[in-house]
Amino acid sequence: MILCAGEALIDMLPRKTEGGAAGFAPYPGGAVFNTAVALSRLGQKTAMFTGISDDLFGEQLARVFDANGVSRQYVQVSDRPTTLAFVTLTDGHAKYAFYDENTAGRMLTPDDLPGDLGDIAACFFGGISLAVEPCAEAYEALCLREAPARAIMLDPNIRPGFIRDEARYRARLDKMLAAADIVKLSDEDLHWLMGDGDLGDLARDLVAKGPRIVCITRGAEGVTGCMADREVTVPAERVEVVDTVGAGDTFNAGFLASLAEQGLLSKSGLDGVDDGALEEALSLGARAAAITVSRAGANPPRRDEL
Repeated sequence: MILCAGEALIDMLPRKTEGGAAGFAPYPGGAVFNTAVALSRLGQKTAMFTGISDDLFGEQLARVFDANGVSRQYVQVSDRPTTLAFVTLTDGHAKYAFYDENTAGRMLTPDDLPGDLGDIAACFFGGISLAVEPCAEAYEALCLREAPARAIMLDPNIRPGFIRDEARYRARLDKMLAAADIVKLSDEDLHWLMGDGDLGDLARDLVAKGPRIVCITRGAEGVTGCMADREVTVPAERVEVVDTVGAGDTFNAGFLASLAEQGLLSKSGLDGVDDGALEEALSLGARAAAITVSRAGANPPRRDEL
């Protein structure tokens, strides 16, 4: 089983009312939530550790967990409100305005960490939940606690406008990056994290900090997987883009699902990732993401769609 640890929220997506006025409609979302749903749809046993509300939006999130077979055994429920993310789209690319103060997800603390994770083989961390406290402290603590025994994937999904204490955020990411086995970043994320320079050089510099695999997504230009002794690039699938909501999250799920299907998603199993295995994982991630961007919202594919 794969545990996804991070935010579950409501994306308020722009829609037109019947009268033609501009409005917003609520859709379950959040980077880590999207990855959990996508993993389950791809046939992987999946659980989520997060905080959700008992309000109407939290109930909406819970229904989606159940409908997609994502285990809620590690989900913490409270009477705090649900985080809302209002989305605006420009040429299909999403921008977000978050309403997150004192929410059920944000107020998760290290005291809420689950105990023994049982049959969890790998953990995925990321999203805006790493940028705000106290929940960021909880996810950092869980990551560092589980890294010695379980495969760890990290996708910071960096939102610069959401970061209030950049120094503290960077310090947290440094510790989690060093503990992670797999890291996924967009090209923009990589430059924010590592500065200017050639993407390949920056990715190799990041591998030197600890991760065994660093995946750099470049939109229509494809994705590159970098390891200490190899680099594999897979082109993007050509599709008509409706919007990019959930694209990176779906890639993460496809990459993890492929490694699991190949029997490589474990601390020892990652030692067996060769060029072919890496290409297969990148390809599944890219194909799954292409289907997501071809339809509105974060609506990842099921395994039979691939």
